[in-house]
Amino acid sequence: MSDLFIDGEWTSGSGGSAQVVNPFDASVVRTVDQAGADDVDRAVAAARRAFDHGPWRSVEAPERGALLRRVADLLVRDKEEIAHTETLDTGKTLVESRIDVDDVTAVFRFYADLADKDAGRLVETGQPAVVSRVVHEPVGVCALVTPWNYPLLQLSWKVAPALAAGNTMVIKPSEVTPLTSILLVRLCEEAGVPAGVVNIVLGDGPTVGAPLTEHPGVDMVSFTGGLATGKAIIRASAETVKRTAVELGGKNPNIVFADTDFELAVDYAMLAVFLHSGQVCSAGARLIVEDSLADALVAEVASRAQRIRLGNGLDAGVEVGPMVSEAHRAKIEGFVDSAKKEGATIVCGGARPADPALAKGFFYLPTVITGVTRSSRVIREETFGPILTVERFTTEAEAIELGNDTEYGLAGAVFTQDMGRAQRVASALRHGTVWINDYHPYVPGAEWGGMKRSGNGRELGYTGLHEYQETKHVWQNTAPAPQGWFKG
Repeated sequence: MSDLFIDGEWTSGSGGSAQVVNPFDASVVRTVDQAGADDVDRAVAAARRAFDHGPWRSVEAPERGALLRRVADLLVRDKEEIAHTETLDTGKTLVESRIDVDDVTAVFRFYADLADKDAGRLVETGQPAVVSRVVHEPVGVCALVTPWNYPLLQLSWKVAPALAAGNTMVIKPSEVTPLTSILLVRLCEEAGVPAGVVNIVLGDGPTVGAPLTEHPGVDMVSFTGGLATGKAIIRASAETVKRTAVELGGKNPNIVFADTDFELAVDYAMLAVFLHSGQVCSAGARLIVEDSLADALVAEVASRAQRIRLGNGLDAGVEVGPMVSEAHRAKIEGFVDSAKKEGATIVCGGARPADPALAKGFFYLPTVITGVTRSSRVIREETFGPILTVERFTTEAEAIELGNDTEYGLAGAVFTQDMGRAQRVASALRHGTVWINDYHPYVPGAEWGGMKRSGNGRELGYTGLHEYQETKHVWQNTAPAPQGWFKG
């Protein structure tokens, strides 16, 4: 079975093949085709033709919405297969994968409903003979580059609005977790997407990602991933003045005031950071807790963290799966080692599990670290793993200062029973999403994205559609007459 989809045909690539590994036991799930630079050129050319000359330009917005609804229905039909594949690919629990498929379905339905709701607007000119309209049109050919932690979900945030707006696209999923991206493209094909509108190429960043995002035939790049790669994409886009929308991670504060219900604080502190082994861009990896509550809260979180059930995401009762790869686990170990060298205290975790049943997989114990300084690497950099650091505050102003003391600005939370204080802190935090007495929820209708080095642009919501649209002003003089401006 070929794994690249270019101009309506499944094909093998010129870049050889690569193995997709199950993080639970390092077994090979599948061997997939890899693209070469020539495949990138072919995919971009196909998307270019489909946009400039193909039937896609004549497909009206209601029909695009109907297509997205068909994709959503197919996602419901194939939910179990897709969820199972997502767990094999990423290591997350089957419960999480099923939720992901439901969320992806909701995203497609949201943009299906939105596709035909924007007819533009009339602008009053004060001239009765003039009709002045502002309309929105598709950007063109979009390069959609997605991360390994939520491969299906993050892809839906890009594909659904891009199709709703009338664009064509070339998808480049993470080489680590490409399998559900392939499945989604197959569903788009089954739903009736014309040839060349949706294309997918597989491979790593240097071989496939860079040639794609730098390609002169691409009008826009939407990227979710690491800061260094995002900066490289922005620099490269300047050469051809591409539009970019990049989400580049976070170092997210979870601020807990002492008046918070204790059980609530414990439960959400764990949910914020240990879900999917902390491999979440919005993970609440920084627990910022009022001093009078800190000792009790940290002790209870650490106690419960040691009882989290690690294992195969396909098994019932497992609460947390492994790291996505051996390389990523090594990165997590490096963060913990650096914290130890700086004098921090490892309250729990800080090692691989001793259970022989987990020895083949890329597991790392849920870890709680205290005694960190504000200059510590584990505080400053995005760890993207099951590491919870603890910082203390005594005043509301100090809590806000700590919450904003990061170069990132993706998400954060505040827990308190004082709703006035909750609103003040939420307003003061420079993060794209702020939860009050909650952590992690999102809905397709609300925009998602970050401030500062967490990126630019937004996904989801109305703005998520506008990212894939150009704005055009159309001025029509219905009673033209000679102006006589030049008398010569």
